[in-house]
Amino acid sequence: MAEYLNAATLLELAQRAEQRAAASCSCTRTPLDGWQSQPLSLDETQFEEVGTLAPQDDPEATFSEYLPGKTNYWSADAPIAPRYFPYNRCAVWQCTLCSRLYLRYTEGGGYFVDRRIRAVQSALIEDVALPD
Repeated sequence: MAEYLNAATLLELAQRAEQRAAASCSCTRTPLDGWQSQPLSLDETQFEEVGTLAPQDDPEATFSEYLPGKTNYWSADAPIAPRYFPYNRCAVWQCTLCSRLYLRYTEGGGYFVDRRIRAVQSALIEDVALPD
């Protein structure tokens, strides 16, 4: 099972990855600043899972979203709040070629399954507590 990453650990990993990231890589062909359906062109063999934001001791993770201001789920500037949906269901993956970090999860609806992906930007990570 993947190692659980809290917001502080994710932030540290993201900052290190941003310092090491190569200028260009095949993983950046499609902009992934906001949530996207995983492109078919993305070569999954160049990624490795480095952790999870899904707490193992929380079988009923919240579906509440943290979207302050005018951001929405698809916004490129929406905060990455690990305790909130969909981040609390994400695996953290790293490109083995350029070191960039990505969040991935599977969105499931009544008649579909959609693998979603978003690039991690350290400036967007927020450690926001869930309301009581």
